[in-house]
Amino acid sequence: MTDKHSNREKWQNAYDDMMLRVRTAIEEAEEDTLPALQRFIHKARDTAVELGELTRDEAEKVAYYVQRDLQDAGQHLAATGHELGDWLRFDVELIEERLLEALALAADHTRLEMLQFEQELQAGPTWNSGEFTGPGTLICDSCGNPLHFHSTGEIPACPNCSHTAYHRQQHRG
Repeated sequence: MTDKHSNREKWQNAYDDMMLRVRTAIEEAEEDTLPALQRFIHKARDTAVELGELTRDEAEKVAYYVQRDLQDAGQHLAATGHELGDWLRFDVELIEERLLEALALAADHTRLEMLQFEQELQAGPTWNSGEFTGPGTLICDSCGNPLHFHSTGEIPACPNCSHTAYHRQQHRG
Protein backbone atom coordinates (compact mmCIF):
# COMPACT_ATOMS: atom_id res chain seq x y z
CA MET A 1 0.00 0.00 0.00
CA THR A 2 1.51 3.35 -1.00
CA ASP A 3 1.82 6.24 1.43
CA LYS A 4 -0.47 8.39 -0.72
CA HIS A 5 -3.16 5.68 -0.77
CA SER A 6 -2.75 5.13 2.97
CA ASN A 7 -3.04 8.88 3.64
CA ARG A 8 -6.14 9.19 1.40
CA GLU A 9 -7.78 6.27 3.20
CA LYS A 10 -6.89 7.84 6.56
CA TRP A 11 -8.59 11.11 5.58
CA GLN A 12 -11.65 9.37 4.12
CA ASN A 13 -12.05 7.32 7.28
CA ALA A 14 -11.48 10.42 9.44
CA TYR A 15 -14.22 12.30 7.56
CA ASP A 16 -16.69 9.42 7.94
CA ASP A 17 -15.78 8.93 11.62
CA MET A 18 -16.12 12.64 12.38
CA MET A 19 -19.50 12.78 10.61
CA LEU A 20 -20.67 9.77 12.64
CA ARG A 21 -19.50 11.39 15.89
CA VAL A 22 -21.40 14.57 15.04
CA ARG A 23 -24.53 12.52 14.27
CA THR A 24 -24.24 10.61 17.54
CA ALA A 25 -23.80 13.82 19.52
CA ILE A 26 -26.84 15.40 17.84
CA GLU A 27 -28.99 12.37 18.61
CA GLU A 28 -28.04 12.63 22.28
CA ALA A 29 -28.50 16.39 22.54
CA GLU A 30 -31.65 18.34 23.30
CA GLU A 31 -30.47 21.54 21.62
CA ASP A 32 -31.11 22.33 17.95
CA THR A 33 -28.92 25.40 17.59
CA LEU A 34 -25.99 26.17 15.34
CA PRO A 35 -23.69 26.71 18.34
CA ALA A 36 -24.58 23.18 19.43
CA LEU A 37 -23.68 21.81 15.99
CA GLN A 38 -20.37 23.65 16.09
CA ARG A 39 -19.68 22.24 19.56
CA PHE A 40 -20.43 18.73 18.24
CA ILE A 41 -18.03 19.21 15.34
CA HIS A 42 -15.36 20.54 17.71
CA LYS A 43 -15.92 17.57 20.05
CA ALA A 44 -15.59 15.14 17.13
CA ARG A 45 -12.43 16.98 16.04
CA ASP A 46 -10.94 16.83 19.55
CA THR A 47 -11.79 13.14 19.86
CA ALA A 48 -9.93 12.39 16.61
CA VAL A 49 -6.86 14.16 18.04
CA GLU A 50 -7.14 12.50 21.47
CA LEU A 51 -7.38 9.06 19.88
CA GLY A 52 -4.31 9.81 17.76
CA GLU A 53 -6.27 9.40 14.51
CA LEU A 54 -5.21 12.83 13.23
CA THR A 55 -2.89 15.66 14.16
CA ARG A 56 -4.51 18.87 15.40
CA ASP A 57 -4.00 20.54 11.99
CA GLU A 58 -5.45 17.54 10.13
CA ALA A 59 -8.44 17.41 12.46
CA GLU A 60 -9.07 21.15 11.95
CA LYS A 61 -9.15 20.63 8.18
CA VAL A 62 -11.48 17.62 8.36
CA ALA A 63 -13.78 19.49 10.78
CA TYR A 64 -13.94 22.38 8.31
CA TYR A 65 -14.88 19.98 5.50
CA VAL A 66 -17.63 18.39 7.62
CA GLN A 67 -19.05 21.78 8.67
CA ARG A 68 -18.93 23.11 5.09
CA ASP A 69 -20.84 20.11 3.73
CA LEU A 70 -23.43 20.17 6.53
CA GLN A 71 -24.03 23.88 5.98
CA ASP A 72 -24.49 23.34 2.26
CA ALA A 73 -26.98 20.51 2.85
CA GLY A 74 -28.91 22.59 5.36
CA GLN A 75 -29.02 25.56 2.99
CA HIS A 76 -30.40 23.38 0.22
CA LEU A 77 -33.07 21.88 2.44
CA ALA A 78 -34.08 25.28 3.84
CA ALA A 79 -34.14 27.01 0.46
CA THR A 80 -35.93 24.37 -1.57
CA GLY A 81 -37.82 22.12 0.82
CA HIS A 82 -36.52 19.21 -1.27
CA GLU A 83 -35.19 15.96 0.03
CA LEU A 84 -31.53 15.42 0.84
CA GLY A 85 -31.28 13.13 -2.19
CA ASP A 86 -31.88 16.17 -4.44
CA TRP A 87 -28.88 17.89 -2.82
CA LEU A 88 -26.75 14.82 -3.48
CA ARG A 89 -27.79 15.00 -7.19
CA PHE A 90 -27.77 11.26 -7.87
CA ASP A 91 -29.51 8.08 -6.80
CA VAL A 92 -29.54 7.86 -3.00
CA GLU A 93 -29.16 4.07 -3.14
CA LEU A 94 -25.54 4.58 -4.19
CA ILE A 95 -24.74 6.37 -0.93
CA GLU A 96 -23.57 4.57 2.16
CA GLU A 97 -26.57 4.37 4.50
CA ARG A 98 -24.85 5.70 7.60
CA LEU A 99 -23.42 8.80 5.89
CA LEU A 100 -26.78 9.68 4.36
CA GLU A 101 -28.45 9.37 7.76
CA ALA A 102 -25.77 11.52 9.38
CA LEU A 103 -26.15 14.27 6.79
CA ALA A 104 -29.94 14.16 6.94
CA LEU A 105 -30.08 14.33 10.72
CA ALA A 106 -27.52 17.09 10.99
CA ALA A 107 -29.08 19.08 8.12
CA ASP A 108 -32.57 18.77 9.60
CA HIS A 109 -31.39 20.04 12.99
CA THR A 110 -29.78 23.07 11.36
CA ARG A 111 -32.54 24.01 8.89
CA LEU A 112 -33.44 27.30 10.61
CA GLU A 113 -29.83 28.28 11.18
CA MET A 114 -29.07 27.69 7.52
CA LEU A 115 -31.61 30.31 6.48
CA GLN A 116 -29.42 32.84 8.26
CA PHE A 117 -26.27 31.44 6.65
CA GLU A 118 -27.87 31.64 3.21
CA GLN A 119 -27.90 35.42 3.40
CA GLU A 120 -24.28 35.53 4.57
CA LEU A 121 -22.97 33.01 2.06
CA GLN A 122 -24.78 33.97 -1.15
CA ALA A 123 -21.90 32.86 -3.32
CA GLY A 124 -21.56 29.62 -1.35
CA PRO A 125 -18.41 27.90 -0.18
CA THR A 126 -15.59 26.81 -2.44
CA TRP A 127 -14.41 23.21 -2.59
CA ASN A 128 -10.72 22.91 -3.54
CA SER A 129 -8.66 20.06 -4.87
CA GLY A 130 -6.78 18.30 -2.09
CA GLU A 131 -9.71 18.74 0.32
CA PHE A 132 -12.19 16.00 1.20
CA THR A 133 -15.95 16.02 0.75
CA GLY A 134 -18.88 13.74 1.29
CA PRO A 135 -21.22 12.39 -1.38
CA GLY A 136 -22.56 14.82 -3.97
CA THR A 137 -21.75 16.60 -7.20
CA LEU A 138 -19.25 19.44 -7.52
CA ILE A 139 -19.02 21.70 -10.59
CA CYS A 140 -15.66 23.00 -11.85
CA ASP A 141 -15.55 26.81 -11.50
CA SER A 142 -13.55 27.06 -14.73
CA CYS A 143 -15.18 24.75 -17.28
CA GLY A 144 -18.43 23.61 -15.61
CA ASN A 145 -17.47 19.92 -15.66
CA PRO A 146 -19.39 17.93 -13.00
CA LEU A 147 -17.46 15.77 -10.54
CA HIS A 148 -19.58 13.10 -8.81
CA PHE A 149 -18.75 11.67 -5.38
CA HIS A 150 -20.57 8.48 -4.43
CA SER A 151 -18.78 8.32 -1.08
CA THR A 152 -16.32 10.40 0.91
CA GLY A 153 -13.34 11.26 -1.25
CA GLU A 154 -10.44 13.57 -1.94
CA ILE A 155 -11.24 16.31 -4.44
CA PRO A 156 -8.90 16.09 -7.46
CA ALA A 157 -8.01 18.76 -9.99
CA CYS A 158 -10.64 18.91 -12.75
CA PRO A 159 -10.05 16.00 -15.15
CA ASN A 160 -11.26 18.22 -17.99
CA CYS A 161 -9.24 21.44 -17.49
CA SER A 162 -7.01 20.86 -14.41
CA HIS A 163 -8.67 23.74 -12.51
CA THR A 164 -8.72 23.26 -8.72
CA ALA A 165 -11.83 25.10 -7.45
CA TYR A 166 -15.40 23.78 -7.42
CA HIS A 167 -18.88 24.71 -6.20
CA ARG A 168 -22.06 22.74 -5.73
CA GLN A 169 -24.50 23.18 -8.57
CA GLN A 170 -27.15 25.79 -7.78
CA HIS A 171 -30.34 23.99 -6.80
CA ARG A 172 -33.55 25.19 -8.42
CA GLY A 173 -36.81 24.95 -6.48
